[in-house]
Amino acid sequence: MRYEKIKVLITVKTYPLPSRTYQELVCTAGVREDGSFIRLYPIDYRYRPYWQWYKKYQWIEVEVTKNQKDPRKESYRPKVETIRPLGKPLPTKNKWQERKNYVLAQGYKTIEELKELQKIDHTSLGIIKPKIISDFSFEETEKDWEPAQKIALRQQRLFGPENKPLEKIPFKFFYHFTCTGPRCNGHKMQIIDWELGQLYRRMRHDYKFSPEKSAEKVKEKFFNQICSPNRDTYFFVGTVLPFHSWIVLGVFWPPK
Repeated sequence: MRYEKIKVLITVKTYPLPSRTYQELVCTAGVREDGSFIRLYPIDYRYRPYWQWYKKYQWIEVEVTKNQKDPRKESYRPKVETIRPLGKPLPTKNKWQERKNYVLAQGYKTIEELKELQKIDHTSLGIIKPKIISDFSFEETEKDWEPAQKIALRQQRLFGPENKPLEKIPFKFFYHFTCTGPRCNGHKMQIIDWELGQLYRRMRHDYKFSPEKSAEKVKEKFFNQICSPNRDTYFFVGTVLPFHSWIVLGVFWPPK
């Protein structure tokens, strides 16, 4: 298997999910130096040595090969032991200009345009600029992991490295928005950002809020603040296997 060494600016980390093979998995995505998108999967992020931990908008160097088990165009399998963070995250000065230089280097699309590209060449990542973000909602879901996920966690406790607690977030969170294109009839799209899950957990455990109030605090940040009129808000979007449906992976929200 041939690997190539590349640089990636990290833009997305999703909330971890249990895995029978890899302990747990975090979908990581970013852009190369020309602004093209890339997905690094699988990565057992929390089980990497601390010196390999990376932050959003930080460059990393890593050896990758095309993921033959994943037909999506941007999916690459990283050799996780080669991950090397490079310097500090890009700064937010000048209205996030240095971040914009890479994140928006190839412009943005609509969901409708991305779906057309998906049919042509298996495009599965992109950035969109919603025309109107009308709401942010949340719905109760299972309070515990599914049976297969529990088996994965139990199996790793027996045979893998020391298990780190992985809390199930008992809500799904959704953005309601319309794209800039004339064909858009509106979208309700789930968001699975790592920072969203961590914010919920902080509200529950540090501030002792109820589950419902913790979810409301998430809405305050991800709707009232991130989507406020003084922010130039974009969504990082991508598809999930095996359904090929689109979800919001993260947000890019420089000041106007």
